[in-house]
Amino acid sequence: MATLIFPEHPSPVADAEALRKACQGWGTDEKAIISILGRRNAIQRKLIRKAYEDMYQEDLVKRLESELSGDFEKAVYRWTLDPEDRDALLLNVAIKQLPIPDYRVIVEISCIRSHEELLAIKHAYQIRYKHSVEEDLAQHTTGDIRQLLVGLVSVYRYNGKEINARLASSEAEILHRAISEKVFNHEETIRIITTRSKAQVLATLNHFKDDYGTSITKHLRGDLDSDYLSALRTAIRCICDYHKYYEKVVRRALDKPGTDEDSLTRVIITSAEKDLKDIKELFQKRNSRPLEHAVAKDTSGDYKAFLLTLLGKED
Repeated sequence: MATLIFPEHPSPVADAEALRKACQGWGTDEKAIISILGRRNAIQRKLIRKAYEDMYQEDLVKRLESELSGDFEKAVYRWTLDPEDRDALLLNVAIKQLPIPDYRVIVEISCIRSHEELLAIKHAYQIRYKHSVEEDLAQHTTGDIRQLLVGLVSVYRYNGKEINARLASSEAEILHRAISEKVFNHEETIRIITTRSKAQVLATLNHFKDDYGTSITKHLRGDLDSDYLSALRTAIRCICDYHKYYEKVVRRALDKPGTDEDSLTRVIITSAEKDLKDIKELFQKRNSRPLEHAVAKDTSGDYKAFLLTLLGKED
């Protein structure tokens, strides 16, 4: 369930006027920006952006980018975008990251979003960057990880719940044979993970655990410095239980010496309108403290206030 709290019928014109006022004068009224944008859903934010541009002949997102700074600016900027445009931006930043692409973000978006959402993201990516996701990924990766990541973003998975138990058993055997021979990059492994429906992959992995006594990710260790194996494990975790995966991302982001703000922001802004409440519950169970308390302890200022608003904190 979502954590975002928003009114049913706010006036986009009134919101646009209030945001204009917050950005004028000697100082920016960050509290006003948080109280408006942090309490509006994607459709409402889209209407505000349109009203703002119609009234002031100015792009609201660009105005916010110029008025704000640091982690707060990055979070507000990304939150204000349409969800598919935001994910296109996140993909591009991840692909272009140096010295190597951030495969975690690429895998997250490819494996957690629905097939309709992924198509919309890829369309938004082409409009924004004048390239396809696949083209940019292929340019910035090589070898096994290129084959895996391009396969993940290219696929249009079947979205149904039906499974073929016999197929799951036979493909679990294929995966076990590849792992036993330490051929982790076997083309059949990549084929199974990138093309089968999520329900079918889950059935195969459950067969693997039942037949061979342990989860497949325990076997996918090999070279601990292998980006390919790390990406493969991430894909499996995202397909199997992405709430559990996201809880771990947030926990690690907060546990680091120096908070990993990029990861923390990414999970909160992409989940607040969907299922952040489920991630919060897992975090509470795993860490014996509310996620809000952990975020408040490890962040500060307007950035903290904005994240807490998205987490459902009442005014």
